[in-house]
Amino acid sequence: MMRASSDQRQLLRTTLCVMLTLPLAACIPGTKDLEQKIADIKAERGIPIEPLPAMKEYPKFVYTAQDLRDPFADFGDDDSPSGQSAIPGPDDTRVKEPLEAFPLDALDMVGTIGDPMNAPTALITDPSGAVHRVKAGNYMGQNDGQITAVYEDRVELVELVSNGNGGWMERPASIALDDE
Repeated sequence: MMRASSDQRQLLRTTLCVMLTLPLAACIPGTKDLEQKIADIKAERGIPIEPLPAMKEYPKFVYTAQDLRDPFADFGDDDSPSGQSAIPGPDDTRVKEPLEAFPLDALDMVGTIGDPMNAPTALITDPSGAVHRVKAGNYMGQNDGQITAVYEDRVELVELVSNGNGGWMERPASIALDDE
């Protein structure tokens, strides 16, 4: 086998490089038509854009709750978490009274008896039409509502309702005299 000289190898490499790059050079077209198309597009007049609508003026709002407790902050020593209220829950050992079987909106006050200045008694009708006598200290309604005062035109009470976090809170309620 005959060995090629270094001149022959150099000639072979040069020929090979020329043969490989010649087809690639033939693939690149001229860019004059592309440049003309870009110039034509730039010369066209664009479609006018509608102007933005005028900004609507809104009245200013002054925030005044910056001194209140941050609702997202942890409870401190002076705040009590809603799950640990100081209000005790309902007394489960207490015997329920007859008017505790009905919601407050189903009960009607129809009058009072006794001296208005000296612990009057209210007359309350239940949905069946039965009349019940109640006074301060009695319970009625389905939320452990204890009557706090009886007046000629209304009965006031305080209900114990869940605060949604395992604790209890008091909610005032009243039943007004039915004007029928």
